[in-house]
Amino acid sequence: GSGRPFRTFNVIDDGSRESLVIEVDFSLPAERVVRVLEKIAGERGVPREIVVYDGPKFVSKALDLCAAQRGVALRFIRPGKPVENCFVESFNGTFRKDCLDAHWFEDLGHARRVIESWRQDYNNVRPHSGLGDLAPAEFAALREPPAPSGRQTPKSSSH
Repeated sequence: GSGRPFRTFNVIDDGSRESLVIEVDFSLPAERVVRVLEKIAGERGVPREIVVYDGPKFVSKALDLCAAQRGVALRFIRPGKPVENCFVESFNGTFRKDCLDAHWFEDLGHARRVIESWRQDYNNVRPHSGLGDLAPAEFAALREPPAPSGRQTPKSSSH
């Protein structure tokens, strides 16, 4: 491999503990973070708040503007207080130990494939003690609201 370090941007749903995305690249500027968050919002809806670290990629006009336009509160973790973001801290520890430390990545593409495979396993297979020993996706399925009324797929009827 190139030996070049890469970064990850991990997004967790605090309610279901699902890993919504692990974005992997050599650099993850604020505009890229905003694009990832916009994609998640398009797929899952807009959250009430996003808990973020006071790091450079999160303290940006782009993220502020995106959040303000969508009515999302940004709640910043105080420096040295990781307990204020305990679900992500727990996830990051598991991710580091069970994925990052357990693999030797040949290149960025290999890292992305291994990390995405691990993320799918984490969401769909791995039981979570905080969720009654269900996998995050199983727990999320139990929490899903019933389908909204409105546009429905028409059923064929025979006459």
